[in-house]
Amino acid sequence: MVADSDSNIAWHRVQLKKNRAELKALETARFTMGEIASSKRSGETQKTIGELKRKIAQSERVIAEHDKRTRRPLGTDLQSLSNGSWSHWDAYTTQQQRKAGPRSPGRG
Repeated sequence: MVADSDSNIAWHRVQLKKNRAELKALETARFTMGEIASSKRSGETQKTIGELKRKIAQSERVIAEHDKRTRRPLGTDLQSLSNGSWSHWDAYTTQQQRKAGPRSPGRG
């Protein structure tokens, strides 16, 4: 995973990992040990599971929005490539061409 310069995003990534692990442990324990459907503890477990799922969804939304704003397009179709911001990549290509010198016509 790439390090995040935005501490809020880094926090959400840590919370996402922690909450997913906790949810997995709760659900595994629930099915491994079993629960009595009418017990008070069952209601608390369901409430905890619901809260964890809500937190996971919130962190996923924040991270997805951040990735959508900051990452270059991964698609290679014309539609995906034309919607992205390529100014940085164009500058890099131009700089590399200047270092390499002019290309002779007819060579690809």
